[in-house]
Amino acid sequence: MKLPGAASTGGTERYRQRFSDKLPESHFRQSQNLWLSSIGLGTYLGNYDDATDQEYRQAVVQAVGAGCNVIDSAINYRLQRSERSIGTALKELSSRGYNRDEIVVASKAGFIPYDGTPPKDPRQYIENTFIKTGLAGAADIVSGCHCMTPKYLANQIECSLRNLDVETIDIYYLHNPETQLGKVIGEEFDDRVIKAFEALENAVSAGKIQMYGMATWNCFRSAANAKDYLALAHVMALAEKAGGKDHHFKVIQLPLNLGMSEALSNANQPAHGHQHNVLKVAQDFGLTVMCSASVLQGQLSHDLPPVIGETFTGLTTDAQRALQFVRSTPGVTSALVGMKQQKHVEENLATARVPPAPWEQYSKLFQQH
Repeated sequence: MKLPGAASTGGTERYRQRFSDKLPESHFRQSQNLWLSSIGLGTYLGNYDDATDQEYRQAVVQAVGAGCNVIDSAINYRLQRSERSIGTALKELSSRGYNRDEIVVASKAGFIPYDGTPPKDPRQYIENTFIKTGLAGAADIVSGCHCMTPKYLANQIECSLRNLDVETIDIYYLHNPETQLGKVIGEEFDDRVIKAFEALENAVSAGKIQMYGMATWNCFRSAANAKDYLALAHVMALAEKAGGKDHHFKVIQLPLNLGMSEALSNANQPAHGHQHNVLKVAQDFGLTVMCSASVLQGQLSHDLPPVIGETFTGLTTDAQRALQFVRSTPGVTSALVGMKQQKHVEENLATARVPPAPWEQYSKLFQQH
């Protein structure tokens, strides 16, 4: 039986109280009437095999037990196996006394997923699974890998609900929609996004997801003249067209780390007649901001310059300092980091025991650079 319920105000508050004598209050942030941990577990990397499935299952259980209640995935991650590993972990956590309403589960759709193992003929797999079944036309699939038609999204939500073995997904993202920019332009792109948002609004009404947003890589950080650029204010206008003023577009995800600081440093987003960085504009719209690639797939876990250690004190490893940079950035709700090994869960969640750096301390990093 699917785990009933969804993350709730009371449930996430109960989760926060579990750690009231172990972690600083500032580790948890209230957003969308939920309490979310400032560090979230990502499930992108890894082989598609049983051993990695078990690693992720154990990592999710361990992380939730250490103060991380934000779990991020996507249907295409590890060919649907990451979602299935999370589903197994949620059942185990339930048996250990952690209720479904304490944990915020996020997933995504857009990239066409394989199922467990790579198909021998990917083109035939797409033809049989998505085109012949009427979920998408050939013209709807961009670059041979990305689709966001309403029927396709409805299908992917059902698949993710089965994989995760839950009744409701808390946050559901349109995954890298900028993949279609440059291939599908102007009004056609906007029309596809509006129809996708309408499908996601329908999923909210049906209780299958709680809220939705966009998980992106380039579009909110790029220069305004880049082909894959999107103005967040324009996206919010599309959400209003799809769902009215009470629409459920509530979250964005984008990369932020010591090597990719554009979300903070680029004033590329128009709002109220001025240019601001995307974090400021997201705050103005009341959006939750999840930041991916916090340690840049391990590249920022070693050999950081001394100024980073001088700025982010009280930590013992460069991975922790890189994570501290992201979770201390104004406007960020959770810093997502991939974790599947026990030692990495321990190392990353040890960061939660140190309060995020105050602005006076954090800003010195930019004064020196």
